[in-house]
Amino acid sequence: METIEFIIDESQAGERMDKLIAAAGKDWSRTQVQQWIKDGLILVNGEKKKANYKCDIDDKIEIHVPEPKLLDVLPEKMNLDILYEDRDVLVVNKPRGMVVHPAPGHTTGTLVNGLLAHCKDLSGINGVMRPGIVHRIDKDTSGLLMVAKNDFAHQHLVNQLVNKTVTRKYEAVVHGVIPHDYGTIDAPIGRDPKDRQRMAVVDNGKSAITHFRVLNRFKKFTHIECELETGRTHQIRVHMKYIGYPLAGDPKYGPKKTLEFNGQVLHARVLGFVHPKTEEYLEFTSELPQDFQAVLEDLTQGKFN
Repeated sequence: METIEFIIDESQAGERMDKLIAAAGKDWSRTQVQQWIKDGLILVNGEKKKANYKCDIDDKIEIHVPEPKLLDVLPEKMNLDILYEDRDVLVVNKPRGMVVHPAPGHTTGTLVNGLLAHCKDLSGINGVMRPGIVHRIDKDTSGLLMVAKNDFAHQHLVNQLVNKTVTRKYEAVVHGVIPHDYGTIDAPIGRDPKDRQRMAVVDNGKSAITHFRVLNRFKKFTHIECELETGRTHQIRVHMKYIGYPLAGDPKYGPKKTLEFNGQVLHARVLGFVHPKTEEYLEFTSELPQDFQAVLEDLTQGKFN
């Protein structure tokens, strides 16, 4: 068990203990921190305190971080939409609503569970929880993912992502009417200091670049294509919010009153990469899912305007 200690300074005094610890720079949720407090794993000057304890200057905080629980990832038979497969790579079309890999709270029904039932040979670079997973898309985003079936292929594909040579084009519907036909958003993304559950454009974030072009305009919405140069968490959602055109169906980053849709109106439509073994460039296209098409039809008919 790892123990982390720190002393409260003047800038932190008066903050709730759970909020302060959750924002300390680790990937800890506030709920997780509150549970550790209840379990006596977080002490203030050697004593247990409640989660809402207001910290004082020179308080000594001790955090006894429990060892992560190992989860059994079990194969589950699924009807996966696989567009391509050989001995090295696999391209799958993930439906909206499916989590990519297991995590606390989502141990079954993920894409990884389905992949393990489909094939036994997946890369192990990312560990037992993420076999074969080279990159991810959000639970409520649909579309194409490349999967590595051995470690050589995995590293080769990761290198392409690092070198920004993978083609990743998405289609989305955003709030507002974008006046210009093309644009590039170059703004660093990191954890939102005001809300650890969200990402934001922040000065100390990682480089993030999104190119977009307008496909169609409606009275209050715009249909766009986005091409990723980098692949940060929630990149398109954060960048479009940043320029004032948040994704439709995404109350996390946009207005609470938005389209009724099971998640953001976002689909990973085009995926292209160089095959790790043959060095041939492969590109795949996934048609827009029916729910996405239905939104476009409704917008064309003026339903949401």
